[in-house]
Amino acid sequence: MQRRQGRVNAGLLLLLYQISQIGLQNIPPVTLGVLALNIFLFLSPVRPLAEVCVSVHEAFYKRDWQRLLLSPFHHADDWHLYYNMISMLWKGIMLEKKLKSRWFAYIIAVFSVLIGVVYMVLEFLLVKILDDPSYGMSCGVGFSGVLFALKVLNNHYNPGRVSTVLGLRIASKYACWVELVAIHLIAPGTSFAGHLAGILVGLMYTMGPLKKIMKACAGGISFFSDPGRPRDYYSDYYGYYSDYQYRTPRNYYDYTGGLTEEEQLERAVLNSLNERDFGGATYNSERRPYGFWFPPERSEEEMRRQRLRRFERR
Repeated sequence: MQRRQGRVNAGLLLLLYQISQIGLQNIPPVTLGVLALNIFLFLSPVRPLAEVCVSVHEAFYKRDWQRLLLSPFHHADDWHLYYNMISMLWKGIMLEKKLKSRWFAYIIAVFSVLIGVVYMVLEFLLVKILDDPSYGMSCGVGFSGVLFALKVLNNHYNPGRVSTVLGLRIASKYACWVELVAIHLIAPGTSFAGHLAGILVGLMYTMGPLKKIMKACAGGISFFSDPGRPRDYYSDYYGYYSDYQYRTPRNYYDYTGGLTEEEQLERAVLNSLNERDFGGATYNSERRPYGFWFPPERSEEEMRRQRLRRFERR
């Protein structure tokens, strides 16, 4: 606790303020739990940072495997905590609603440990390739590795978006790589290997065998329910398409489907154009959902009757 005393933790206060502005009711449970755990361990660390950080020397050679569990949830200072948790807040809201809370919790648990393992492998390779033992002593803490992995997942489940990095508009699928280099150049003290480990684990999940391995390990445990195709705002409504029934979104984030204000405006304009194309006709008396909608298909009998009416007019 000595490193927390003697000054005001402005980063922590700002983080709490941001959380209060969003509202606890709008933060999914697992995301909220991760925030709470990181804040709690920042205020009351299990051990000093030197005893929880992960490195090849401390974790591998000394067999102190507890560091793999502890290092992601400890932070060097209040601003380290603030930037990581603000990023977690946004990514958690986006991903937990798609993957569902139980599977998202499973992902966080697996990623937290696996990223530490990949980090040690990278540092070990640097020791051998560069013949520099200092890489084996490099000790890292913080949640940023997990955040880079979640960013890969978020880009995978939301393709085609554009991110802004240092004022440059970059396709989201490349943004994590640009951020990796940019952060290292701006803040050389950050762990390049730790962030790279996060990206690699994210790719192992989206493009490699990790997801299948996790499903196999979960087996028949019903507690974990990873949908084959994550249900988002649009697929929720698409599931009710055949019955022309639309469900009212439960909160703001479901209502917007995770879209930004500009994207919401674009969807509204497209809806307006669609209505004009159909001559303003309304196929269903019920209120359409926000975003985009699907006109109901006509049955074969209706289409046959319509053709007959056309012939009668001739």
